Amino acid sequence: MEQSDDLCNIEGNGDGRGNNGAYCAPSTSATAASSAYKLFGRQTSFHQMMGGGKAADIILWRRRRVSFGIIVAATVAWIIFEYSELPFLSVSSDVLLILIVLLFLRANYAAFREKQLPVLPELVLSEEMVNNAAASFRVKINYMLLMAHDITLGKDFKLFFKVVIILWLLSVIGSVISFFTLAYIGTIIFITVPALYNKFEDHLDRCAGKIHRQFSRHYKIVDESISRLPRSITKDKEL
Repeated sequence: MEQSDDLCNIEGNGDGRGNNGAYCAPSTSATAASSAYKLFGRQTSFHQMMGGGKAADIILWRRRRVSFGIIVAATVAWIIFEYSELPFLSVSSDVLLILIVLLFLRANYAAFREKQLPVLPELVLSEEMVNNAAASFRVKINYMLLMAHDITLGKDFKLFFKVVIILWLLSVIGSVISFFTLAYIGTIIFITVPALYNKFEDHLDRCAGKIHRQFSRHYKIVDESISRLPRSITKDKEL
């Protein structure tokens, strides 16, 4: 075994063979790494999949203070809207009103004391940003319309099954909890689950790979059974 390993460590001529002509098979670890299942079918790191910017840093808790602040703000907002039974429009208007009054008084107080306020960045939407957002939105809308088209024509049973399950789950969840509670749970999940996945990425990918293989096997059986139905029906009609 040591001799064969030495042969494979010898620099080859570029076709997978060593200088002595012996074929060097790829290592088991390299093959397993290349064929390993990755959740969401990604080819890059999870941080890059999330955007790779400041938003990804916040979601993955690389900026712990900001991430924790989002959880605290979401919790406070959920308590206010869920237990105070105040209208959402009234609370939002009151918060914005107080914020605008405080900023206005702060600016005038600084001018009265002849103090210079810190320079605020201008909030301007560039044409390129608007065009990119519109193009991305158009692609997503077209994709949803294509999905609806395929489901209507009965082309993709797997897609139909996924949509039915998702809509059914949303219906059940919506009948149990309110919209604000659902939004709060979604915010907490969005700010915690990606960080947990990023921490235990390898273990979760292995478990997801096993589940995916089992689901694909069962789906193939169901798909083959359904594909035989029209043929049997036509044969019965001919008879």
